[in-house]
Amino acid sequence: MVDTGASFLDVPALAVTLIVGATVLIIVYVSSLFRAAAPEETKTGAPANAPPKKEKHEKQHASGDHKGGKKKQQHAEKWNRDASKQFTHPWLLTSLKGHSGQILDMDFSSNGKFLATCSDDRSVLVWNTRDWTQKEHKNVRVNVALDHATLVRWSPDSKAMVVRRAADNALEVFRVARRADGLVGAITRAATFPKLHEEPVVGLGVACSGRFMLTCSEGTDLLVSDIKGQPLARVDTYLMHTYNARVSPCGRFIAASGFAPDVKVWEVTFSKSGEFQSVNRAFELSGHSSGVFDVAFNSDTTRMATVSKDGTWMLFDTNVEFKKGEDPHLLMSQKYPLQTGSTAHLALSPTADVIVIGAGNQLHFYVTRTGELDRTIKNIFSGPITGVLFDSTGKLVLASGERHVRIFHNVTGQREIAVTLRERLHPTLSSAQLERMRQQIADAEGFLASVGETS
Repeated sequence: MVDTGASFLDVPALAVTLIVGATVLIIVYVSSLFRAAAPEETKTGAPANAPPKKEKHEKQHASGDHKGGKKKQQHAEKWNRDASKQFTHPWLLTSLKGHSGQILDMDFSSNGKFLATCSDDRSVLVWNTRDWTQKEHKNVRVNVALDHATLVRWSPDSKAMVVRRAADNALEVFRVARRADGLVGAITRAATFPKLHEEPVVGLGVACSGRFMLTCSEGTDLLVSDIKGQPLARVDTYLMHTYNARVSPCGRFIAASGFAPDVKVWEVTFSKSGEFQSVNRAFELSGHSSGVFDVAFNSDTTRMATVSKDGTWMLFDTNVEFKKGEDPHLLMSQKYPLQTGSTAHLALSPTADVIVIGAGNQLHFYVTRTGELDRTIKNIFSGPITGVLFDSTGKLVLASGERHVRIFHNVTGQREIAVTLRERLHPTLSSAQLERMRQQIADAEGFLASVGETS
């Protein structure tokens, strides 16, 4: 009896042990299956573990923020570039846009109908001046093969252009054809002159008579050649380092400015039959205490202006008998705001009543009669101005820089016309003279009113 009862009690205990053991084995087996399945789920993209997935999402989000910030920065830079292109001013007539690189030089044709601009984008563009009051400004383009032009000048007959190529320091001539309507047609390469200077050419000019051409290197080497590029005379400028050289509008004089404080002026002489004779020192423009950045003539060469790194500009009366030893007379000297580390460009109006100086990215308009600063136009470009030029009428001022040419009304000149003509009105003048002067005053005052200015 006792044994039977003991056997009965032992059987349930064994069963329980077996059940518990089996359960443990099943749990261990299932756990091992989950652990084995976890890598497979990760490979297929299933969330094996929540925290790593969250970290990956955070990294993607951070990367997205970085890209977004870069895009915003690029957008801001583009907006700033666009803003510089959208420059506005009450005196601004228009802006010429066509180059893809920085404009380095510009020149008007002798008939005043065309403007040529050259750029480091390897192109020369010719613009029709009668389009400037229109919304669109068409141009004709010619490329400088495997090079770019740094200087450009028109021939006296407005049928050709000569440019200075940067890489080989040589001159190239382009023929400019005309269409039946008088506009520019095809522009084709006509000739290449042999290399005339070892150092880079910084000055280029063609005499209005067509008798000679001027080139000047950045050293002290100035050369007068015929229009076929054959040397006639070579002159030492004694400037140590030449910044610029120009031919006078009358075609009689050449001038060079540079590191020395004096501007050198020579007379180029020809015989009555047109044969070259000589290049002789005529006079000097003295008074600056440092190098002269630029020099300019008025239309009849009776006035010359200079702008120096000493922070002053000067106006001279050059209608003198220099052959008898008479020196030019200093008429005016004034300071201008030279920006540190920048150069300055100068333009003198045809009637010599206005001087415009481009320093940094600003234009300064001065009245030569009084020496007073009439107006400063700021932030014309984001970079420096590369050239300043009056048109033949003196009514427009052009400033080149970056990829554009800004064309401004010469408001200072119109104001000077009104002021000086009113001073000249006198009862002793004839009725015809008085009427003409009053009409000129009315026209000037009408223009000033149209741009919100007064005389």
